[in-house]
Amino acid sequence: MLPKPGIYYFPWEVSAGQVPDGGALRTFGRLCLYDMTQSRMTLRAQHGSDEHQILVCTKLVEPFQAQIDSLYLVLGELEHQDGGSVVKARVLTCVEGMNLPLLEQAVREQRRYKEERDSSR
Repeated sequence: MLPKPGIYYFPWEVSAGQVPDGGALRTFGRLCLYDMTQSRMTLRAQHGSDEHQILVCTKLVEPFQAQIDSLYLVLGELEHQDGGSVVKARVLTCVEGMNLPLLEQAVREQRRYKEERDSSR
């Protein structure tokens, strides 16, 4: 069975706790740390002058070739653990070279479309 498609959340929304626990989500960030022994990676993303970090559990997607400072897209479920949040990755894709501002614009447009569609019902 395939995982649910997941709702796009910006990394700053995930790190700020604006994502419901257990729901399927998609997010992105640059790989800044990978601990193979713990099956954990840390993604970072810049938003304005702030840098946000997301902890990702990689048990279900290992082994993979980690490329430090490359851009990754993750599909998984968010779990709250030990006072923090962890994304349990089901799909992890290196998307280095992707146009990040265009992705952010597309996510905003998708949200705007869904709001308009839901308000017309």
